[in-house]
Amino acid sequence: MNSENFEVSERLVNAAYVRQGSQGRRAHELRLRMLLEQGKCPEVGWDESTIELLLHELAIMDSNNFLGNCGVGEREGRVASGLVARRHYRLIHGIGRSGDISAVQPKAAGSSLLNKLTNSIVLDIIKLAGVRTASSCFVVPMATGMSLTLCFLTLRHKRPKAKYIIWPRIDQKSCFKSMITAGFEPVVIENVVEGDELRTDLGAVEAKIQDLGADNILCVHSTTSCFAPRVPDRLEELAEICAKHDIPHIVNNAYGVQSSKCMHLIQQGARRGRIDAFVQSLDKNFMVPVGGAIIAGFSDSFIQEISKMYPGRASASPSLDVLITLLSLGTKGYQQLLKERKDMFSYLSSEVKKLAEAYNERLLRTPHNPISLAMSLKNLDEQSGAVITQLGSMLFTRQVSGARVVPLRSLQTVSGYTFKGFMSHANEYHCAYLNAASAIGMTKQDVDVFLKRLDKCLKALGQGKNYEGDAPVANEEVVSEMGEYNVTEGDSKELMEDKVLSL
Repeated sequence: MNSENFEVSERLVNAAYVRQGSQGRRAHELRLRMLLEQGKCPEVGWDESTIELLLHELAIMDSNNFLGNCGVGEREGRVASGLVARRHYRLIHGIGRSGDISAVQPKAAGSSLLNKLTNSIVLDIIKLAGVRTASSCFVVPMATGMSLTLCFLTLRHKRPKAKYIIWPRIDQKSCFKSMITAGFEPVVIENVVEGDELRTDLGAVEAKIQDLGADNILCVHSTTSCFAPRVPDRLEELAEICAKHDIPHIVNNAYGVQSSKCMHLIQQGARRGRIDAFVQSLDKNFMVPVGGAIIAGFSDSFIQEISKMYPGRASASPSLDVLITLLSLGTKGYQQLLKERKDMFSYLSSEVKKLAEAYNERLLRTPHNPISLAMSLKNLDEQSGAVITQLGSMLFTRQVSGARVVPLRSLQTVSGYTFKGFMSHANEYHCAYLNAASAIGMTKQDVDVFLKRLDKCLKALGQGKNYEGDAPVANEEVVSEMGEYNVTEGDSKELMEDKVLSL
């Protein structure tokens, strides 16, 4: 409805009422205008009607939604299912062009505008989260591992002689395979044990650079967010080493946006030395479906080079998801989630410590890890190494997801490279342990239910009970916990089933 349509409407409805409606519409449009002018996440989250108005306005700017459009090409935004079209708000053309994921599509002005707005808002959030000097970023419809691969492939053109990537060890397959997929040879730098923590061996990094020669090294591939007892790499020192030897530096910041400590490390690393790009997951940091990442950095030209390396157009779904989410939350809403996550980490730590002590175990001391923690499992390991993995199975069948049990001396071969002590980030660690993490969106209820179920599992294993045949069912333990969440006898059968599944 524009001013002319409102004027015509006054012939049908009382003019005062129409003017009031026009003012209501105007309030929504002012929000849209501020978003377009500033390119920043609103301070207060928008209501769904304003967000849907924006998406509708963007969609009708794409050629597939033009009235009377005649498409005679092979890609004209045709969708067979109306349900699929509605799922995507009829933004069908995706983002980018065949040669650049950030390029504008002539026949999809709305989708192109969505892409630009999303990248701008995400950059605003990255700055707000702590990396204030980041200058550029873009959302890519790939998870973290493949996004890292894209960064490495871009560096190949800058350093054609290079064949190695220096990588302080972290036992996650996607990180390792991202380097293999790009065609490079990872040079694994083993971590050093300091107390309970596993930390970056800076001396070994320096020695390996001297041994291989700086020109033969594509980059240093470091990590912030990780499972305890490993802690974020010594990013500032690594950045200084990279600047000293003129070696690029790519940071895997998979779920680090939610941690002010991880973001501070990146900011300080860029200030003191060299960081070329840092990559973070959308689903882990913004609670959206899996399938997207953010590639960010401090050089507009280098980030643009990475975007141009992406072959072909791309799905707009990750961009659409994160745009809707951030507009819904606003900066205040997102900052509140970050605060709640930090509070939950403190609560989780204190409660796990109490439980550990009750079983003559301990919470491993890892003060440099702001997201993940670890509890020793020495007593179970003394019974049998198999009991450690059995604990993991018991937790999983009791509908506890995300917890990791790490036995000693396990071997794992990934793309031809054998890791000793796999999952523990070290060839030898001094005890088996269990991991839990306080990630964005975690609630006190999550912590309490996890601890209750862990307590029951530890008690059962301590009594020598064998649960090897456990099946993932809504068993009596789960049902008995329903009373704690206000399930009454008058609840319907359907409601009862829903609450069982939610536990």
